Amino acid sequence: MNITELSKILKESGVVGAGGAGFPCYAKLNSKADTILLNCAECEPLLKLHRQVMETYAFEILTALNTVKSAVGADRVIIAIKPSYKKAVAAVNSIIGDFEGFEVGLLPEVYPAGDEVVTIYETTGRVVPPGKLPIEVGVTVFNVETMLNLYNATQNGDGVTEKFITVTGAVKNPVTLKVPLGITVKEAIKLAGGAVIDEYALINGGPMTGSIVSENDVITKTSNAILVLPPDQYVIKKRQNNPSISLKRAMSACCQCHMCTDLCPRNLLGHPIEPHKFMRNISSGNSSDTTPYLGTFFCSGCGLCEMYSCFQGLNPRSLMGKVKGALRSSGITVPPAIADDINSARQGRYILKSRLTARLGLTDYNHPAPLDGTEYSPKKVKLLLGQHIGKPATAVVNKGDAVTKGDVIALGDNDALSVNIHASISGTVTDVNDKFIIIAAK
Repeated sequence: MNITELSKILKESGVVGAGGAGFPCYAKLNSKADTILLNCAECEPLLKLHRQVMETYAFEILTALNTVKSAVGADRVIIAIKPSYKKAVAAVNSIIGDFEGFEVGLLPEVYPAGDEVVTIYETTGRVVPPGKLPIEVGVTVFNVETMLNLYNATQNGDGVTEKFITVTGAVKNPVTLKVPLGITVKEAIKLAGGAVIDEYALINGGPMTGSIVSENDVITKTSNAILVLPPDQYVIKKRQNNPSISLKRAMSACCQCHMCTDLCPRNLLGHPIEPHKFMRNISSGNSSDTTPYLGTFFCSGCGLCEMYSCFQGLNPRSLMGKVKGALRSSGITVPPAIADDINSARQGRYILKSRLTARLGLTDYNHPAPLDGTEYSPKKVKLLLGQHIGKPATAVVNKGDAVTKGDVIALGDNDALSVNIHASISGTVTDVNDKFIIIAAK
């Protein structure tokens, strides 16, 4: 199978990055890649699904990687994984000998080993240039569940209709579920036995990079976890910071200790991102030196600076995100930059995942959350048309239409970065607009 054939299958099957921003998988295929990297770092506290999916579906995932390797003409495949994921590592090692050019790349037990720039350096020794994509150093990175979806698309012709998701925190039965796309967060929590506290807040994703959601929000192709936490928990409170107040606090409290920069993973790899200088400039109103502001383009958004490093409790990541968004809105693009030398103290500044979990006050919520493959049949689903980076799909069904699970209900734009959307249950379309499609079960 060549790149063109594989790209067509992936676009039509709706395969996108099953985590993060949801970059369409077909657009990553590139003959310049000599190395295919599977990211099984899963370094955010409480998240479990990638190692569990790897353990359960190792053959399917490695087969999918081999399909990609063959299509792009890559020389090798690296399974980037942490040694503490013993069952997943064992599952990979039991079959890896059947795949030519495959190897395991063990990652340090640190955060954020899953930042693809960090993962690439740890496993290949290559440094992705600031502001550039991994393909610049001959690497393409894929997510574990994305490769399972690619296997199902290429081997069975299946569109993406389901999602693995860990539901944990203050719930009765922490669990990793396989659910139809479009169910509500409330339903997912109910499947985990419900919350064990009366008042709670919800994070969609990991505690470091996830966002606050409501019970009525729905599961999409990029949902990895639902965290149920007390409303006054540290992770929740940090998500609720007011940018105006954060700026005033920076003006009054930032002592230029340099800790945010000292522990910045991208800075340690030589990228020109210096949070302490940004905080100095924005808190003093200095607009003559634009370098620290332009440096926000090189921030990975890992959150270490504000969730771990700053002992004043300031919010560099959030403020940098606001500035970066404003720059983009003004038409300013990523400036050219050259990486500096790798910091010789880098390994000494690793943030152990266990230490991060404790610092975030999440140790008591670090449950096993075993994978439960029980099929769930919801009464209805709400399928968003923009579950991926790029142009949302366009609905091709009408209210009252009968659909079967797996049917294409929205088409991706052939001339834009876009993918198809499929019915995640069988039933009747009850609502259609340019944002979503609702299907009621039969």
